[in-house]
Amino acid sequence: MMKTGSELPTPSLKKEGLFATGPTIYTFIVIVAFLIGYAYYLRHFTILSCQADLYNSDRYLSDCEAEEYGDYEHGAFWFDLEPAALEFAGKADVLFLGTSRVQMAFSTQATADWFSAASRSYYLMGFGFDENVLFTEGVLSRIHPKAAVYVINVDEFFRRSESRPMNTILHDPNARDLYEMKRRWQGLHRAICTVLSKLCGNNYVIFRSRKTGAYTKKINKTKPAPASYDEVVSPDVVKNETAAAISFFAHQDVKRECVILTMVPTVETKIGNANAIAKALGMDLIVPENMTGIETFDGSHLDQPSAERWSRAFLQSAGPKIQSCFERQRVVP
Repeated sequence: MMKTGSELPTPSLKKEGLFATGPTIYTFIVIVAFLIGYAYYLRHFTILSCQADLYNSDRYLSDCEAEEYGDYEHGAFWFDLEPAALEFAGKADVLFLGTSRVQMAFSTQATADWFSAASRSYYLMGFGFDENVLFTEGVLSRIHPKAAVYVINVDEFFRRSESRPMNTILHDPNARDLYEMKRRWQGLHRAICTVLSKLCGNNYVIFRSRKTGAYTKKINKTKPAPASYDEVVSPDVVKNETAAAISFFAHQDVKRECVILTMVPTVETKIGNANAIAKALGMDLIVPENMTGIETFDGSHLDQPSAERWSRAFLQSAGPKIQSCFERQRVVP
């Protein structure tokens, strides 16, 4: 006997409904997995891997130790992405030049107090990635500095080699777009990580003052090591860096007698080469004496207490020469 339509079995309808929801669930799982993965990527590999609590009206993020962010300060200066910073650097009475070691050494209250008492302005124009005269020359040509005094950390500054950021700037046709994107990310970073700090990571981050160039940093871990000195002289290094120094001075308006050479302590400080370069240039190397107990926080840069002590001692030693250059050149405060 043939079954009527109302008597036909219906399991196939239920089975159809079950399979109909399958793709929806699968799609939902894929989307959730993607969002979780992307959130992980943002927190661990981008600017969101760094905290944002050091932003203020004067400071911008200079470097975030993240694979997809890293250096911003090079592009900021080369492409004029921080106009106020370049303006302050151009107008400063004293420029400090060198690597990030000079930045850490003089980003101190002692430095700020000395210049405040002297009613003069200063700018720390050192850069990370062991930056040297090649990059600095390019920046100086853009800002046309009015400085009466240059303080130069000799430590490999007079090399003419391309650092990693400099290589990108010179050879990557998309370099400007890359650094402009990094600048735009800072607005989002500040908005998210200032309010919801737990969503963001704790990677090593450096902020930089537009007014003085001084660093303010947050470190998640340290590898302290005492400063030490290497008296060995490398003739080839001295010859090459002396030649580069002479070329550099020839293109600067600052008077030669108002260029002050120094050597910020680090691990295995190449003091032998520094002294030899200064001697070959017919210049003094001003380095505070009897500074015991100087420490680095990472095997390269002075920790904050050592930086305070060292910068204060340096300015006590170099202060009279700096003041005489102000008077000689009649720099108006």
